[in-house]
Amino acid sequence: MKKIAWITDTAAQLEDAFIQKHHVHVLPLGVVFSDGSYRESIDLTQEEFYDKLRLSKVSPKTSQPAIGEMLSLYEKLQLEGYDFAIALHLSSGLSGTFESAQAASEMTDFNVYPIDSKIGSFPMVKMIEIGNDLFAKGKDVEEVVASINEITSKSKLSFIPSSLNQLHKSGRVSGTQNFLSNLLDIKVVISFESGKPVMKEKIRSNKRAKNYVTSLLRADMNNGNVPEVAVINCNNAPDAEIWKNELLQEFPTIKVQVVPLSICVGVHAGEGTTGLSWVTY
Repeated sequence: MKKIAWITDTAAQLEDAFIQKHHVHVLPLGVVFSDGSYRESIDLTQEEFYDKLRLSKVSPKTSQPAIGEMLSLYEKLQLEGYDFAIALHLSSGLSGTFESAQAASEMTDFNVYPIDSKIGSFPMVKMIEIGNDLFAKGKDVEEVVASINEITSKSKLSFIPSSLNQLHKSGRVSGTQNFLSNLLDIKVVISFESGKPVMKEKIRSNKRAKNYVTSLLRADMNNGNVPEVAVINCNNAPDAEIWKNELLQEFPTIKVQVVPLSICVGVHAGEGTTGLSWVTY
């Protein structure tokens, strides 16, 4: 068998055991506060990030891995005897990481196949798992890349910010929208469409917003196979666990897990965000 390297970024939020099992090399996304730049999962934990975010008067910025960092990794993998690498990255609608990977892959004679996940979080994990299963079945790299690109259109992620405060601080919504949302308890549902987060619904109360997102999952379950669901969250595991238990009561046959979102999502969505993500087969 060919020696395969997987490359991704911290948007996938991979667990250490998964990284070791699948030989994944993770490039850290960054967040820039007024006191400096921090690499996710290296310089800053989730807890430390949200502590700093609460105290920050100015919204931090996000940053992507440098092309030089990518090139160094590609050269290292080539020296280690890998035949090629698949570089699966956060949606190009959110970050320039995929474009940088494309540019870096053209600067090296090591075979790198960049893929735009068109999403983030849980579906990226499934794409790596499915890719490895296909390699184990004898598929070649072009077939695997084509299959993963198909999965990007079947991947779903919708989330509900706890408030619009952070979206306002990061310039995504106006002060008037933020004020009215807090005053009237209006929740916004944001879903990924064609690789970009789109404001789908404005709904009174968090319960109704959750019911709306669950209805999207229910519709996909009626139209296809959804064996797993992730309850995604920005430093809001308690509410995510509640939603998980609600889902298990309604859908006892599916696997449900609670998954943290990248702090780069937290920069915009804000602490307290919850949502659902899944892949339809």
